Amino acid sequence: MRHYIALVHKDPDSDFGVSFPDFPGCITAGGTIQEAIDMAKEALALHIEGMVEDGEAIPEPSDADAVMADLKNREGGAIVLVPAPEISSRSVRVNVTLPERLLKRIDERTDNRSKFLAQAAERALAED
Repeated sequence: MRHYIALVHKDPDSDFGVSFPDFPGCITAGGTIQEAIDMAKEALALHIEGMVEDGEAIPEPSDADAVMADLKNREGGAIVLVPAPEISSRSVRVNVTLPERLLKRIDERTDNRSKFLAQAAERALAED
């Protein structure tokens, strides 16, 4: 499992903020350090999921020494390693039988049946 560096910062009169040097724009916060770490795990997972859906490449984790060599990362911040979710880029072909009327409705909504069905399955499973 890969781990990414999260920088945890705390300013007076604010929550603990978290940012990821490898994922600009992926930020979160929490009222306690533990809450901030928990939120960081969720933020990283959602950010990576979005990148995968958009077909973007997921960067390799940066080296901690390289991250801390940047002065702005050392100012009031601490490193926390956050596990990245497992991502399988391997697709598997399956044979699915659907009612013809349902297949027609799907085709009216999308030009990519596989992607549509995969997203519908992800949403249904997330509701569990």
